[in-house]
Parts: sequence; structure tokens; C-alpha cells
Amino acid sequence: MDKLLLIEDDMPLAMATSFAIETEGFEVTHVTTLKEAGAKLNSDSFSLVLLDANLPDGDGYTFCKGIREQGFTLPVIFLTALDQEVNVIQGLEVGADDYVTKPFRVRELISRIKANIRRSQVNSSIGEVMVFGAFRIDLAGHKVTKEGENINLTPSEFRLFTTLLKNKNQTLTRSALLEQLWDIDGDFVDDNTLSVYVKRLREKLGSDKDYIQTVRGVGYMISDKQAD
Repeated sequence: MDKLLLIEDDMPLAMATSFAIETEGFEVTHVTTLKEAGAKLNSDSFSLVLLDANLPDGDGYTFCKGIREQGFTLPVIFLTALDQEVNVIQGLEVGADDYVTKPFRVRELISRIKANIRRSQVNSSIGEVMVFGAFRIDLAGHKVTKEGENINLTPSEFRLFTTLLKNKNQTLTRSALLEQLWDIDGDFVDDNTLSVYVKRLREKLGSDKDYIQTVRGVGYMISDKQAD
């Protein structure tokens, strides 16, 4: 059974959300503060985090960024009333995998939860290691190293990198990448979303060279030449 961590201080909403999710076979741990959330993450194992942006003891953006820096790679879905584009982009930039705005449709939320967990686990049964120049990509372990040093990628960044590598020497259109990574089932998934992930992935892979090539007006690609 997949365990979810719900970080939400609105008790009626949290109770209703927990009930709806649990009827789908998930186990939900609910906390109302970021301090409680941090303690739970360090003491238990979860498949996904549902995170509000505004909480009594801080903001979800800082919390999300913090757990990514600590090495937590489980999917994070923001669940918040902040629905402006700048809020969505901010959430993605700090490492979230999805962004659902309130009020939300329960069926849509559950669909996104299942999709994010499925994507994060898709490589768990694949005992394969990919090598790209100085990079070693462990698909089963969901780990990327460069010259022996670990690179902490979020699940979405990892999917983007491995999708490009599996289609090496081919240009993938922006729409094709979005379909592969997010199944395009929400209005917030647009070109800005993909641009944010490409930017963050480039930064993490290193500034010594641009491993991800932009094919203007089409999309992106990684080629063997870029590994040299």
C-alpha cells in the first residue's frame, strides 16, 4: 500500500481529501505544520507528498526546496489556492512534480497521484545502467552520478534526462516530451513548464557544457557528440 503525506492546515479540507484518497486504497498521514512534516519524512517512508503552499510555520516552496536539497526524490504535488502562473512556475522550480489548484476535483487529484507514483516507480523493475560520457544513470536505483559524484535530480528531472537519453541523437518535440513526462492532463502543463525543467536539469548536469541541445522551433535532443 502506498503511503502519502498530506501537509494541510485546513482541517475540513484535509479530512475530506484524506477520506477520498483512502477510499482508493492509499494510506494517508496528515500533518498541519512543516515541522511535523519534516519529522515524518525523516522517520517514515512515503510514496508521495501533497503540500500546501501556505502553512502556519512557513511556506511550502521553501520546504520543497529544502527536502530536495536533502536528497528526497519522492514526488511532490502542490495542493494550493495560489493559481497564478508565477506560483505554478515557482513550485516547479523548487522541485515539485505537479501543481493542483484549489478548489480541485477529487477524481483529477487521485488521477494525478496515481500517475506521479507510477512514473516514480516505473524504473524500479529495470536492472539497467545507462552511461553517457561522465554520467552513470542507474535506472533501478533512480540515481545519476557524474565522475562518481551524486547528482540529486527530482523524479521529473530524472524522467526528462532518461527520456532524452533513450532517444539519443533524435530531436524530441516539446509536445512529445510533455506527453512522456506529464501525460498532459492539466491546463498548467505548457511550454513554460518544460522550459523550467530543462533549465534546472541543465544547471544540475553542469555548466562546463550544454548537454541538452535546443533545436529551435522544434524541441530538444542529446547526441553522442555532447558526451565527449
